Amino acid sequence: MMISTIFLRRANKVIVEPGQEANMANTLPKACLATALKNLEALGFTFSHALMRAVLALSKGQFEMFYRELVSDLRVMVGAHVEYKPMYPAFPMQVMQEDDVELYLNAIYHYLTYECPEYPPVDRPTLLDQVNLKVIDLGSKEEFHLMIRRLIEAKVSISEMDKQDIDSAIEHAEPDELAAMLPSEIPFKENAAFVAASLMRHDKANLGLIGRYFKTATDVLRLAVAWSDGDVSLAEATRFRKFKRRERRLLLGLLEQCGQITEDMLRYKERWIRLGEILHPSEYKHRFRRCEEAFAILRNNKPFTTFNGSVELAFQYRNMWTLIDLLTQRPGEFARRLDHLVRTAEDPEYVLLAFGEVVDQVSTPVLLQVKNHFARRNEPQDLRVFFPKGRVANAFAIPDTLPEIDEAVCREAVRLCEEALVRRFSLLPPLGKVYVDPELKNYHVPFSQRSASKALRTLVRGSRLPMGEGDTIRFFNWWKEGNVDGKPTGRVDIDLSAVMYDRNWQYVEHISYTNLRSSKYRAVHSGDIVSAPQGACEFIDLHIPSIVDYGGRYIVATLHSFTEQPYCDLPECFAGWMMRKKPGSGEIFEPSTVENKIDVTADTQIAIPVIMDLVTRKVIWTDLSLTRHPHYYNNVEGNQKGMVLMGKAMTSMRKPDLQDLFSLHAQARGERVDSPDQAGMVFSVKKGVTPYDIEQIMAEYLA
Repeated sequence: MMISTIFLRRANKVIVEPGQEANMANTLPKACLATALKNLEALGFTFSHALMRAVLALSKGQFEMFYRELVSDLRVMVGAHVEYKPMYPAFPMQVMQEDDVELYLNAIYHYLTYECPEYPPVDRPTLLDQVNLKVIDLGSKEEFHLMIRRLIEAKVSISEMDKQDIDSAIEHAEPDELAAMLPSEIPFKENAAFVAASLMRHDKANLGLIGRYFKTATDVLRLAVAWSDGDVSLAEATRFRKFKRRERRLLLGLLEQCGQITEDMLRYKERWIRLGEILHPSEYKHRFRRCEEAFAILRNNKPFTTFNGSVELAFQYRNMWTLIDLLTQRPGEFARRLDHLVRTAEDPEYVLLAFGEVVDQVSTPVLLQVKNHFARRNEPQDLRVFFPKGRVANAFAIPDTLPEIDEAVCREAVRLCEEALVRRFSLLPPLGKVYVDPELKNYHVPFSQRSASKALRTLVRGSRLPMGEGDTIRFFNWWKEGNVDGKPTGRVDIDLSAVMYDRNWQYVEHISYTNLRSSKYRAVHSGDIVSAPQGACEFIDLHIPSIVDYGGRYIVATLHSFTEQPYCDLPECFAGWMMRKKPGSGEIFEPSTVENKIDVTADTQIAIPVIMDLVTRKVIWTDLSLTRHPHYYNNVEGNQKGMVLMGKAMTSMRKPDLQDLFSLHAQARGERVDSPDQAGMVFSVKKGVTPYDIEQIMAEYLA
């Protein structure tokens, strides 16, 4: 069932509902449960005590159905649902020991025939690695509905997978369940548009139900975009669908009830003109007079003074008092322009005084970012990193040329933001004794998950997580060619590479199809496969101590679509990594050792899922997509989208972290303690509210 799959993937929880035939005489034998748990260990999972008790109340038939669906879902989650046949079945030793001539001739044979060289079956020793099993817990429908509600209530953008999960939950919800999932207000307007479109798509909405979510013209535009399966962030233009008459009346009715619609519509003038051609507002000019007037202004280019135009004019003439008067009307815009204002004003203290008057009206995500920005404003840094809005996870970095700001001004900006946040959080329910794990400083606050990929365990870009036990990293990828939406992909060749740099980001070496093994340290590729009608895979082993001893520090894992198909046009493509203590034991792909698996589905041909810092033994979660392949010997001036630039940017990025966010909540709502054992509320990496509870953080702690 789709709901069970979503709950398991997102929360490692399942719902167990005993059927009528289960009774004391017909419950599950403990031997069946023990056998099932032993089999699940191979996938890296086990049951909590509560889940064990629940499944023991099932009949054998019920458990078999439950277990079959569970295993199917778990195999997909870790990437064990496909067959792995690398070019060299005795990898890694086979590639390390093979003669150069043999490796070359095998590659030529494969490139000409698309056939892999034949080798006899390999008997591999039993897996010797001891792994920490992930615990699957017992959940309830109420918890599932709360999880979906938290996603909908997120104060920031959510991912495509989040939206798919919400849409599935809405589709399968009964009326009372739908009421439990839908809040009275959806704070983030992109989410409101998507949810309303989902309700309409499944015939579960009306003007009375969704009207409360739309307050501006741009809100309505987003709904039309979402209804047309477009990009609700509005970063990309959308080809609008042909709306039915009742749907046109609904959109015009929502638009008519909004506030100052003309100025808002001018922000996206061309898109509104296109939408107007479909909505035909003139047909309803007597019913929706304000809509007809606004569209007339847009179509006929009638003069209309806008807020943004007035602000830009005031900046041009450096009219600070006019700027302050204008921006106090829109506190969020004031906060975003605060740096520009204080460094151009003759008397920045007056700017800060005015900002202090409206700071309580600025949203929590913006306040956290402004606070973090000014706290580190004068720290030297080479690059400033930007993540453009949209569904593709691109990042851009530019040299940091901002002039310094007086430190007293920075401290005052930080104080204003911090005091406003504490005031706001103090209105939330008390937390009692609170423990905040110092390790949370390595995890970023989830401000935008719009372009986040589906993963076994999803994090926020730039977060640093422990690498795990073992001296060998084994990267893997798997892809398949075939038909997508009735169109053949043709031959598909996805190349897995690992590029190594020293502590100064100077190139050291790369392991890829052009260099299957290193002569300097223990690093090896499983062989280049260039066609995948039945699916294909590649692996890379990297021995950490030998690379560090040679002077290497950073490993950038990359996937390159050599045949130039975007990943979104493939039937399936994913990548991940394992930590192996004994890389020669067990199968090449051992599900229980998978640290993470990421589905690669972006509309690009280059992906950088992670960067490894081998010295600190941290995994830097990047989940990035590039539009073209960077050169290995690139530089900031010559390749602004290159891997070196991205590596420097992602490893030096300074964003608000979860330790700071939860510390503010503790200051406002509770009493800090030094140990989790003393606390009733725990924020940590592994216990209580963790960095992986993204939907809860976005909904409840960014309030």
